[in-house]
Amino acid sequence: MARLLVVHHSPSPRVREITDAVLRGIRHEDIVGVDVVERAALEATLEDVLAADGYLLGTTANYGYISGALKHFFDTTYYQVREETVKRPFSYWIHGGHDTTGAERAMTSITAGYGWSLAAEPLVFTGEIGAAHLERAVDLGATVAATLME
Repeated sequence: MARLLVVHHSPSPRVREITDAVLRGIRHEDIVGVDVVERAALEATLEDVLAADGYLLGTTANYGYISGALKHFFDTTYYQVREETVKRPFSYWIHGGHDTTGAERAMTSITAGYGWSLAAEPLVFTGEIGAAHLERAVDLGATVAATLME
C-alpha cells in the first residue's frame, strides 16, 4: 500500500479546517490503496519521510515566509532524505493574511532541492478561508492521493 505523508502547521482552528479538508480528499471513497500519515510539522521524523511515497505540505505564511515549524521540518530532514526521495510526488497549501510571495518562493526552492515532483497545482491564498478554498483543499488531497494509487 502506498503511503502519503501530510506535514502541516495548523496553528488555529480556521487553518486546521484546510488540513481537515485535504485529509477528507485523501480519504475519499474513490481513493484506494493509499495510507495517510498526518504529522504536525514539529513532529514529523526522518522515518516518516523515508517511509512515504508522496507528500502534502501545509503552512501559514508568516511575515511573508513559511512557518518556522515547517522550516524546522525541512531543516531536520533535508540532507538525510533528499537522495532517497527524489522524484516522489508532492504538493502543498499556503494560507496567508496578506502576502504569500516569500512563502511560495521558499516552497518552490526547498522542494526543488529535494527533487520532488509537483503532482498537483498548489493551493495558495490570502484572507478569509471560504467554502471554495476548502473545496479546492479537498481536491488537492484527492489529486495527490490518486497519483499514488496502484
